Amino acid sequence: MGEGKSEGKLSSMFRALQSRNYKLFFVGQGISLIGTWMQQIALSWLVYRLTDSVFLLGAVTFSSQIPSFLLGPFAGVVADKFNRHKVLIVTQSLSMLQASTLAVLVLTETIEIWHVLALSAVLGIINAFDISTRQAFVFELVEKRENISNAIALNSSMFNMARLVGPTIAGLIIAVVGEGICILINAVSYIAVLASLLMMQLKPFERVAQQRKAWESLKDGFQYAFGFPPIRSLIMIVALLSLFGMPFSVLLPVFARDILNGGANTLGYLMGASGFGALAGAMFLAQRKSVVGLGKVIVGMMVLFGSSLIAFSFSTMLVLSLLLMLFSGFGMIVSMASCNTLLQTIVDDDKRGRVMSLYATAFMGMAPIGSMLAGAVAEHIGVGYTLAGCGLLCALSIVPFAVSLPRLRQMVWPIYERLGIVPEIATGLQSASSLTAPPEER
Repeated sequence: MGEGKSEGKLSSMFRALQSRNYKLFFVGQGISLIGTWMQQIALSWLVYRLTDSVFLLGAVTFSSQIPSFLLGPFAGVVADKFNRHKVLIVTQSLSMLQASTLAVLVLTETIEIWHVLALSAVLGIINAFDISTRQAFVFELVEKRENISNAIALNSSMFNMARLVGPTIAGLIIAVVGEGICILINAVSYIAVLASLLMMQLKPFERVAQQRKAWESLKDGFQYAFGFPPIRSLIMIVALLSLFGMPFSVLLPVFARDILNGGANTLGYLMGASGFGALAGAMFLAQRKSVVGLGKVIVGMMVLFGSSLIAFSFSTMLVLSLLLMLFSGFGMIVSMASCNTLLQTIVDDDKRGRVMSLYATAFMGMAPIGSMLAGAVAEHIGVGYTLAGCGLLCALSIVPFAVSLPRLRQMVWPIYERLGIVPEIATGLQSASSLTAPPEER
């Protein structure tokens, strides 16, 4: 009897994989993301090895992510206007070309820091269009609308499984043969995602007749997102989490080498522990049957994330540091993915691409500013105090949302009623079967 229940729960946890197109997407992206995380670790270690500069670590992250801040909203218009399938084929092909160029430069030992900065900026421009399009594209891949929230949680699981596996493998490979092979593996891994996109069987693309110009469409999206307090609040949480919280990954090479007295493999273990915690967080969300209650979850997880960073900043023991990275990964991904899930639930279908591009802009766009600030501050007061400050600001930034939560809940209640979620919630039954359009990520 118990065995049947556990099997049912397991199949429920992976129910979005019943869709053939989503299954292809899941496998292709999963392989490619391992390569992406390997390249990220390799680049961090390479830059710190070549320059010994915390500021330049932040500068590389800044150059790779600031294009998302500048271009993200326009990318949302593209995601709503053009064939998302074709856009993704183009962006993934260009990402493959970028990784191949970087691999050649590193393997031939002709790499210089300006190469890294320039190629990081190129990848940032590609990602600006790729991320918002991919977020909106997932919605097309799942036939049963009630499985959307599960697909979003599985996306987070896939992203963080890659974040667990990629850095751990990369740390070991860098220690043996250097950074170049990791970047080459990333270039090759794009074959998997391109193959999965080409194998999909999608409905013919129908261009929606757009009476308005792109600028008006963009303005419309801004007014919609920031005019409705629940959407505005969720985007603000993601922006603050990204601004104050994401710099921890930029500072990790310094903790690995100078505070924990380790090498590239130590950096891999730290990132892997964070990935393991994030994977556990994504699985925790995947087994949830309802979006109701996620507001309180976001508050608790932001506090967990912030306090874990503060404790990590003072740790000099590897085992304790790994444990705290696990907690921080859990808190970060549950906060981020819960915001994404709630956004996808309450947003209107015709504005999904633009709202998700604002989510991507908040996530990818604020991180580089935080990285540059953290890198600059760390040069003066040290990485320990800098990270402790970041953790404190993360924990404090959720207070306004916590205070306004009852009012925001009243605003989204009519949407839940329209989607048919509320009656099931009232009786405590599964509401997943009623969810219409509830997201990660990378």
